[in-house]
Amino acid sequence: MDRILIEGLAIETVIGVYDWERTITQSLRLDLTLATDIRPAAATDDLHLTLDYAAICQRIQQFADEHQFALIETFAERLCECLRHEFPISWLRLAVRKPAAVPAAQSVGLEITRGELPATLESDTP
Repeated sequence: MDRILIEGLAIETVIGVYDWERTITQSLRLDLTLATDIRPAAATDDLHLTLDYAAICQRIQQFADEHQFALIETFAERLCECLRHEFPISWLRLAVRKPAAVPAAQSVGLEITRGELPATLESDTP
């Protein structure tokens, strides 16, 4: 099984627990790993036979525009649900970082994994 990577995706959204955070947009940085079999697409050079990362990135920003959450935990969970529902993704890893959350830190964030990990990925996943 192969993996599609989307790294350092910058999105803007309203997120935060403080009242002032609910009045502005803030940047989030996302890293995604999406398990798929790229061989059919590679054999035919057909985008429709793989995960369209441009469409996935566009959907992520649309999702961020449509929703406002207090916690990045909620953002991450609901985004994973959305992506797995709308794209043929059986397994994904999502890291969400909020760069401006803690002034002394470069960023804070979390990483979640959802779905069934293909057996061929289990041996090489940390």
